[in-house]
Amino acid sequence: QVQLVESGGGLVQAGGSLKLSCAASGRTFRNYAMGWFRQAPGKEREFVAAINWSGNNIRYLDSVKGRFTISRDNGKKTVYLQMISLKPEDTAVYYCAARVSESVHTAKREYSYWGQGTQVTVSS
Repeated sequence: QVQLVESGGGLVQAGGSLKLSCAASGRTFRNYAMGWFRQAPGKEREFVAAINWSGNNIRYLDSVKGRFTISRDNGKKTVYLQMISLKPEDTAVYYCAARVSESVHTAKREYSYWGQGTQVTVSS
């Protein structure tokens, strides 16, 4: 089992920045790919970013490329999502997820473990 706890969400004005963190506990973290997803009210949960265990394979949702950066610290068992130039359409609950594989994937069904989510609200 892997437990994931997100933090760092909040209310920010458009153009602002936030950095989300996801702390993992339980089984080994190092060999898992990690992802961030988000879910806006009335919408499906969508892929945002993912990173493999070594950090050399990263994927992003097209609309966040150049604004969001995913990273991880395996020693601290933590994955991060740095978000800049935030837009109102980025408003959502952001979820951290772990995939029992060394490779990244964009489909939420590929991820076995999920955090409870952290709210990000971007005002216009």
